[in-house]
Amino acid sequence: MDTITQAPIKLTGGAVKELKRLMAEDGFDSAQYLRVGVKGGGCSGLSYILGFDAKMEGDDTYEIEGIPVVMKKAHGLYLLGIEIDFAHGLEARGFTFNNPNASSSCGCGTSFAV
Repeated sequence: MDTITQAPIKLTGGAVKELKRLMAEDGFDSAQYLRVGVKGGGCSGLSYILGFDAKMEGDDTYEIEGIPVVMKKAHGLYLLGIEIDFAHGLEARGFTFNNPNASSSCGCGTSFAV
């Protein structure tokens, strides 16, 4: 049984707009979910996972602004309260992560330590 609870992450308006743009592209598989997570590696110890993927057994399921989101239960410890944004600036373009749980992060903002 799927249980949808309040999402432990936040997507800013910019992130929602960009994700919905990607989801509206020709050839997008509407059965895919947005996967948010972490993996070992990166210059600070852990790297963020953000991409479209199939739902797997044991995933927690959320819906944020009409976007279906999945996350491994164990990743919630590292991602609780994280804010994902999409930057359009000249110096940076792409998804950015503001993680209140990170004790340090790398200069590129894609890896962190807790």
